[in-house]
Amino acid sequence: MTAPRYVLVRRPGLSLDQMATRCGLHPDMVRRLVALGLLPCRPDAHGEPWFDPSAVAVVARIQRLRTGLGLNYAAIGLVLDLLDRIEQLESASRRGRTPLWTSTV
Repeated sequence: MTAPRYVLVRRPGLSLDQMATRCGLHPDMVRRLVALGLLPCRPDAHGEPWFDPSAVAVVARIQRLRTGLGLNYAAIGLVLDLLDRIEQLESASRRGRTPLWTSTV
């Protein structure tokens, strides 16, 4: 008889299938977003991708850009990068600091 295996620590995050279900996408599409560098994930010990629960919001943003503006995935990557930089600049501005990548000429 095989001894039962108990999981002592719950894995944080979402598996590929859970992520695809929550986003309403096929798992292959989620894999494609990861391969394009649009969706961050971290592999487990077996190489399977795991996603932070906040990645669902990232996929929603990607879908809005794709359908609302008709952008291709390369353009979406650029827009996401620019939106992140704007958010960092606004945050630094509220704190009264200049971000490291800007220069004061």
